[in-house]
Amino acid sequence: MYVRLPAVRTRPILPLVMLLAVTAVLTVVPAGPVRAEPGTPGPEGGSASLRDQLDAASRGFNDAAARLEASKARQVQLAEQVRASEAELARLTEQVGTIAANAYKGGRVSGLVALLDSDSPTGMFQRAATLDAQARVSDGSLRRVKQAKAALARQQAALDAELKVQQDQLAEMDRRKKAAEKALGIVGGRSSGVSGGGAGTAAAVPRRADGSLAPESCNRDDPTTSGCLTPRALHALQQARAAGFTRFTSCYRSQQDGGEHPKGRACDFSASTSGFGGVASGGDRDYGNRLAAYFVANARNLGVLYVIWFRQIWMPSTGWRAYNGGGGDPSSDHTNHVHLSVQ
Repeated sequence: MYVRLPAVRTRPILPLVMLLAVTAVLTVVPAGPVRAEPGTPGPEGGSASLRDQLDAASRGFNDAAARLEASKARQVQLAEQVRASEAELARLTEQVGTIAANAYKGGRVSGLVALLDSDSPTGMFQRAATLDAQARVSDGSLRRVKQAKAALARQQAALDAELKVQQDQLAEMDRRKKAAEKALGIVGGRSSGVSGGGAGTAAAVPRRADGSLAPESCNRDDPTTSGCLTPRALHALQQARAAGFTRFTSCYRSQQDGGEHPKGRACDFSASTSGFGGVASGGDRDYGNRLAAYFVANARNLGVLYVIWFRQIWMPSTGWRAYNGGGGDPSSDHTNHVHLSVQ
């Protein structure tokens, strides 16, 4: 005789094993902010409309400022030419006046008498040649005076034109500044800026004759992703690395609602050595401060549109302003990375 034991039901064991495995994993993972994968910085924050407005305002301001600077340089050159032409005209005028005074004193009769008083045909010919040479000198002097006056008039007109260019560019810069401030008015206000020094001077990007920057396409390989960069964005990345800012960086992103990343004109520079994650503090915060200050100090050389770091945005027209990305996370608030957009 034997006792029949109840059948053992094994199906519930699998869920129990899974539960134990999950518990073990949660026990191993340390507490604290969970860092995203290095190559996924997350949303930039702010609307596509806002980013487009900031892009247009900063681009217009940069171009106007560059044209103003180039115009001022041309004005200096023209002013020097005007001074030189005025001095030359004064000298020629004095020379012509002396010739005219001598001609008045001698008169045409004196020249005829000089010819008739010649002792021989040879002497008469020599005197005639002398008088002809004097006449050519007089004609040449008058012609040079006329040319000097015409050159001075052209230079003065060009100088006046440069002053008009400068007035127009100053007005355009003011208009673009107001547009930027209006766009930023809904996401922030004035800011105390970023403390921390930069790290040297970046090499300047090429510019057109009027000082502005030519449009560029995304035709360079992005060393941080499998995408592309514009030559200026690649230059900015290389210059930052040469200056010692070598922590993780991600530039090109194809999926984004507006902005410069899909155009190859923006890079995100992680404050942490291991990638994008929580709010930067301590040495990471200092690294971000120094990097942001580097881009600001070299804004013209690099063709910077704007820099965003730690809930603040810097634009050439406005300086530092408070910036609320709207997401409330480290990526949207830019508290874990420095965002750089170039023209």
